[in-house]
Amino acid sequence: TMTTTTSTTTVAMRAAATRRAHVRAAAGKTTTTVATSIKNVAVETFDEHKATVSALALVAASVAMPEMAHASGGEFGLFEGRTAALLHPAGMGALYATTLYAGYLGLQWRRVRTVGDEIAELKATLPADEVAAAASEAGKKIAELTATRKELVAGKFKDKHANMGSLLLAMGVALSVEGGMNTYLRVGKLFPGPHLYAGLTITVLWAMAAALVPMMEKGNDKARSIHIALNCFNLALFTWQIPTGLEIVGKVFQFTSWP
Repeated sequence: TMTTTTSTTTVAMRAAATRRAHVRAAAGKTTTTVATSIKNVAVETFDEHKATVSALALVAASVAMPEMAHASGGEFGLFEGRTAALLHPAGMGALYATTLYAGYLGLQWRRVRTVGDEIAELKATLPADEVAAAASEAGKKIAELTATRKELVAGKFKDKHANMGSLLLAMGVALSVEGGMNTYLRVGKLFPGPHLYAGLTITVLWAMAAALVPMMEKGNDKARSIHIALNCFNLALFTWQIPTGLEIVGKVFQFTSWP
């Protein structure tokens, strides 16, 4: 009997030990799982904060060192000063006067051709007799127009107009590009708006008007009319652009210093 009791007790003790081992193993697995989850959450949180800190660091660097984020910042020296900033408006003011003068020269050269056409039309109405023709109103008008045409031809308006047109095209395109570049050098960006859009349109109109010259020299009247229309629109747009340009000049004096 005592042997049976001892065996039963031993079996019970072994069963209890086995249960405790299973419990410890389960607890260990649970602990490992929880620890792994905590570790993963910590790593993810660290990565998120790391990304946030990196983004904030980049913003801080851009604010603290604008010369790295933009073109402006003093590294271009005189090109960011008031003198360089005023080169564009001063040059464009001169080109506006040149535009007016070139328009006058173009009209005078056109007058040379139209006077010749008028003379040809009047000659068709003259009587056959030379004495009567010279004494007629048409004859007198022809003499007057002939003298006018000689004066216009002597003025060499064609060559002068061509020279002013070439100057407008070359300097106009150069100053248009210079104006945008100077703004970028000074403030690190451009300012899309009426002045910029008008300037771009004016530059394109200069090129389009110049492109018609070969056809005009071949006697294409349609090309001449389009040339005149483009330049009239150009002049109107140039005039409309002046107030916005003066506003920018005011800002140049406000935000820049000599030289």
